[in-house]
Amino acid sequence: MNKIYKQIAPALALMGLVLGGCQPDLEKDLKASKGTADFSRYIAVGNSLTAGYSDGGLYLEGQLNSYPNLLAQQFKKVGGGDFTQPLFASGQENGSGYLRLTGFTASGSPITTPVTDKLALRAGATAAKPLYTKYLDPVQNLGVPGIRMSDIETAGYGSTQGNPYFERITPDATPTQTYLQRVAASNPTFFTEWLGNNDVLGFATAGGAASSLTPVADFTDKTNKVIDALTANGAKGLVSTIPDVTGIPFFTTVGPSFKATLTENKVPAIIVHTGGLSTTPGTTIKTITVPTTDIKDATGGKQLFTLTSAPYLPLFGRPNTGKPWRDVYTQAKASLPPTVTLSVFLALQGIDTTKAFGADVKNPIPSTLVLDDAEQKLVATATTAFNSAITAKATAKGLAIFDANGFFSRVATGGFVTNGVNNTASFISGNLFGLDGVHPTPRGYAVLANEMIRVINQQYGASIPSVDPNNYRGVTFP
Repeated sequence: MNKIYKQIAPALALMGLVLGGCQPDLEKDLKASKGTADFSRYIAVGNSLTAGYSDGGLYLEGQLNSYPNLLAQQFKKVGGGDFTQPLFASGQENGSGYLRLTGFTASGSPITTPVTDKLALRAGATAAKPLYTKYLDPVQNLGVPGIRMSDIETAGYGSTQGNPYFERITPDATPTQTYLQRVAASNPTFFTEWLGNNDVLGFATAGGAASSLTPVADFTDKTNKVIDALTANGAKGLVSTIPDVTGIPFFTTVGPSFKATLTENKVPAIIVHTGGLSTTPGTTIKTITVPTTDIKDATGGKQLFTLTSAPYLPLFGRPNTGKPWRDVYTQAKASLPPTVTLSVFLALQGIDTTKAFGADVKNPIPSTLVLDDAEQKLVATATTAFNSAITAKATAKGLAIFDANGFFSRVATGGFVTNGVNNTASFISGNLFGLDGVHPTPRGYAVLANEMIRVINQQYGASIPSVDPNNYRGVTFP
């Protein structure tokens, strides 16, 4: 697996959200107006959220319900033009594949099944390096799943050695074209820009054991460059901040039930690996002891468990349980020298799988499954710094700012009412988040579109009608 794809893989596989507040009633007698903005050529810049990624994949239904597509439909009511997305074609409408809810266990846990038919894969694609069917017509939705702000000037990011979603829309004649160059050539009259989520999300969803947080100076420099490129010809637009990723179902679903099980069985504490993996002989990974009371749930605690930890936590306390660490090895194998076999890898980490899983320092719960409080502080510090850079540049340019961070935080604590229907940040039942616990459902994307419309109307004196989120689905039950 090449270097660039390894960097985006954690975000793509797990990937970077929760929604909150109170939805106003739909406008009834409002006369639509564009205010001081020109929506004739709308360009959307961003990552998986912008592309319409949902349920762990990018597929046609998600694309059609992306917030940029919903915005473009409303912009048409005030003079907006057509909006072109790189849609997957009929027969390949399942795109990259995604997760489908197929049932529940006896204890009520959801059962998800990967959708593997009607994919948009072309010849030469592998599981490690997918190649999606090319879409080379001009597009206005430049949402690229997995892209970080730190990637926007990477030459070759859209080649066969780079991000497969950007490669899909990159002409073969210009394989070294950067994302920033693509944005600079887009020539919008109006834009939305929502980059930067993955600069913290990849690190967070990997439990701090993979990926990295983008240096603040690099993030600030590239934020300034992308906004300068979008406004070069006088375009107006909206810029979104980065949400606190620790409030999404990916981090809030598993820990409470695990804590309840430990409490019921009078387990006082667990052993958790923290930080990255060891690659040097003679050094071993760091472990910490986590009191059961410090696992986060509604009563308190700080330690967060990932949604991907769900299959492994029932193995707690069992000896001769090697599956968690075998799977960590499988995930890390592509970045390791060929000489690092499973036994060598376990020795480097100081792991003895004959010991009780999660109850012995020789067989701790892997860091990939836990975002501990120290790692959360790193995420929070980076998020604050990144949002300061985004807000400063957008303010200097007189742009509308969607405070996604504040909005998502309110949803995580209080839910969100859409025309009399209550929605929450709960996994599966909350309506707003899909099956990967990170990305919105169609209803969640509709809520996002409305929040952006509200800010655009305020900033530019416009009267763009909102959509009715209740017309869009939450999680589809079998």
